[in-house]
Formats: sequence, C-alpha cells, structure tokens
Amino acid sequence: MSNFDLNTILDDVSRAIGKGMEDYNPLPETEEIGTIRSVDGGIVWAGGLSRVKYEELVVFGDGSLGMVLDILPDRVGIVLFGQNDRLAAGQNVSRTHRILDVPVGRNFAGRVVDPLGRPLDGLTPIREDARHAVLKEAPQILDRSPVVKPLQTGLKVVDALIPVGRGQRELILGDRQTGKTAIALDTIINQRGKGVKCIYCAIGQRSAGVAKVIADLKDQGAMAYTTVVVVEGGDPAGLQYIAPYAATTMAEYFMQQGEDALIVYDDLTRHALAYRQLSLMLRRPPGREAFPGDIFYIHSRLLERATHLKPHLGGGSLTALPIAETEAQNISAYIPTNLISITDGQLYLTPDLFQKGILPAVDVGKSVSRVGGKAQIPAYRKVTGDLRFSYSQFQELESFARFGARLDDHTRKTLEHGIRVREILKQDQFSPLRTAHQIVLLLAVTQGLLDDMPENQMAEAQNLLLENIDAVVPELEERIETIGSGDPLWTKIEQALVTLLKNHKWIDADTRSIGQKNKNRTGSSLGG
Repeated sequence: MSNFDLNTILDDVSRAIGKGMEDYNPLPETEEIGTIRSVDGGIVWAGGLSRVKYEELVVFGDGSLGMVLDILPDRVGIVLFGQNDRLAAGQNVSRTHRILDVPVGRNFAGRVVDPLGRPLDGLTPIREDARHAVLKEAPQILDRSPVVKPLQTGLKVVDALIPVGRGQRELILGDRQTGKTAIALDTIINQRGKGVKCIYCAIGQRSAGVAKVIADLKDQGAMAYTTVVVVEGGDPAGLQYIAPYAATTMAEYFMQQGEDALIVYDDLTRHALAYRQLSLMLRRPPGREAFPGDIFYIHSRLLERATHLKPHLGGGSLTALPIAETEAQNISAYIPTNLISITDGQLYLTPDLFQKGILPAVDVGKSVSRVGGKAQIPAYRKVTGDLRFSYSQFQELESFARFGARLDDHTRKTLEHGIRVREILKQDQFSPLRTAHQIVLLLAVTQGLLDDMPENQMAEAQNLLLENIDAVVPELEERIETIGSGDPLWTKIEQALVTLLKNHKWIDADTRSIGQKNKNRTGSSLGG
C-alpha cells in the first residue's frame, strides 16, 4: 500500500472519530439498584451495581447505610454502618451517587456524636454549617507551613523535654493503664482560653470509660470547646473504621477557617483491629500479624491531614495526638512501628514508672519530638538546656547504683540532683500548669537551688514557689513568651526564688545569686 493511500485512510479515520465525539451523547444517570447476595459479619456482598464508585454511600431497603469498600468484576463488597439483623439475600440496595460525608460546624462544640454526626447525648438536633467528605486527600506539601507555634500541654515533662507544636502529629503509646488518655485529656483541658478547638475521638472503647472521659471534661470546663465522637466496642466494625476520618473532617473545618484545632484518637490500635476484621471478611490476603497490606496507608492518609496551613489558606492548624497500645512494652510491634514512622515523634509511657508513682509515666529516653525546640518558646530552651540528656544520665546512674556500689561525691551529687528533677517533673492529673509557673519550677531545679532539700518536702517547695512568684514578679506572665537571653528579668526571677526559699531550713540563708551558688557547688554536673 502506498504512503498516499495510507495517509488518506488515516485522515478518514480521524474525521470519523471527531464526528463521533461531537455526536456523543452519554446515557442519562439512572437510579442503579442492586441485589444483596449475602450478609455476614458486617459485610454485604451485592450484585447489579456496575457503575458504583469506591467509597460511595449506598442505602438498603430498610433505610440502613453502608459504604462500598471492594469492587470486583461480578460483585461489590459493602461495609455496614448499622446492625445487619434485618438484611437478607434478595433485598435491594441503591446507589446514592454520594461519597460518604458528615455534617460540620461550630454547633458541634460541647456535643457527643457518632461518626455520622448523629447526636448521642439526648439533646436537641445539631444545626450543621456544611457537609464535608469523610475520606479525602491531605493538604498538598506546598500548602503547608513549618510548625513553629507551641501547643502547650500544661505538663512539665512534655512542654520542657518533648514539646508539641501546632500542626504536629505526636504519638502517645504504652501498655494498658499507664496514663495515655490522661495525658491527652490534660492537653485538652489546658487549651481553655487559648482558642484551640478540640475533638476527642473514642474508638472501640467501653461505655463506662467513655462516660468517665466526658464527665471529666465537663467537670474541668473543657466541653465548651470540645466535641466527642464516640464509637463503642460493640458497634459495627464499619463505624469504627470511619470514626477517626469523620472526626478529622470535623476538626478540619476549623483549620480551614484559619483557626487552631486539636484532635485525639483513642486509640488507633483498635481502629487497626476493626479494619483488619473488615479486610478479612472481604477476603483480602492477610499479611504480618494478619493485618492487610494497606494498613500503613489507612493511618498515613489519616495522620497526614494534620498540618499547619500557609497564610494564604488561612494559616490554621490541626494537631493530632494519636494513641496506640503496646503489649508487654513491645514498641517494635507492627502497628506501633507503623505509627512511629508516620508521626513527628512519640511520648512513650512505661508501666515501670507508673507503678513507682512517677506520673506522668513518660520515659524520657524513648520519647522524642521531631519538631523539638522549633515549637518551643525561648524561655524553655534557656531553663532546660541539656536537661534531657542529664536526666537520662541520671536514670542510667540510678540503675547502676542499685547494685550497691560505693559512689564518689560527683556521682552521689548527680543522683541527688536527678532525684529532685524527677520530683519536679511529677504532676497530678487535671492540674496543668501555666507556662510561667513551669518556667519557675524548672529554673529552680536546673540551677540546683533545690538540691539540698529533703525529697519528701519537694511538693511543699513547689507550692511555695507557685503561690508567691506572681506577686514577686508580676510581669513574668505577660513577658514569658518574649523573654530573651541576657534579659534583666531572669536575674529578678533568680533573686526572687532565693528570697522565697532562703528562710526554710533546707536552704541556707544566703542571698548570693544562683549563679555564684552553683559555682561553689563542687562536683555537680547537673547544677547549671
């Protein structure tokens, strides 16, 4: 065939395709109704839904809802959001042509809802401002700003050694009954008056535990700016699966308005178990510890939505505190290691410290914040310095000292100082401290002013300082976030601390500056 003939044929084909595209008239969208083939374990297999979309919401004949989570050539797998006792093979299932969404708005503050936004507190219906998609993409990298503003937890050990910034993702993990939820609740309580909207998402918890959390938030006055999203352990696995995504959508509403929001997932271990159950029922191949291969993806697509947006997008932020449970202190298990690799740091709580009464039971050596000092006010960096390293050094020395070895003066002074640091970092639940008060206590202990004090009188000394420092240094609170190196206010604070403590029997009646006192304190590597 000649080139001329071939070109002519190609031109004819091109013209025919073009005319066909011009005349193309797609079929109108029709109501597509399928048929249930089987129902088992919260999963419905249905046929006849050839055009259904992934994660599309479908409705059954009895009005119950489900979401498409598996699309095969001959059938689709649907996860249920309710009980399946009224569904049976042969019944109809209809498309809604809608991707799963939930109501959002400011009226959700102070309310208890389920993952679909339905009230669970028996109060009036909630007026929504809008409806947003539950399962959506995280903000693009170019839409994100650095995390530079601190999110104060009110806990000395966290704010000083493992700081959290607004827009960060900080994992809280540890064995059962080690105080993970207590840290999250204290963080929520400490946001009172700071303009941070809070979401607490309870996933697979017992009713009694959730009721206690809600009661604690009410007693501490935190429900006014907090929304509680609840799915209990007895609820369908489908609801447990979408719960953290729905809660994140509610929190993102405030971020998109240019505000700061905080979300707590309690906990993602149960969320992973719910997704594993769904995946096994959908006949997906099991992998490590029987979890499906995409278990990392479902948590990364969730936690990546926490960020700090750029100013042209409002500059809002969403901070995430996911909670994960370990077994027998095994932080190398599948789900904990997945979450550690996704998040920007972790707070590890150990039962050893909890049993000794060292609360919060944060293991400083295994905890880290990958944002670190960038989200910390300068005053913290000035008073803590190498506190983290020296405290870890103390813990190692303490373990060695248990063997009964004879200790030199240097080691003994290091141990005595470390004990005071540990005592000062202890904190009761529901007693978050203001930044200024934390700075005062940390300054006193890092400068070695409390090293001569009997251990059983540390609580009394803390109370003495906190009750009187505001009167002695009234400008501390308003200047705490801007105070810099060489500021005369530091000298005033140091002199105030000496003055407040010098008349007590554990401190010499000495008006020398703290710096001179440390210079004369021999052998203590932790005194400065």
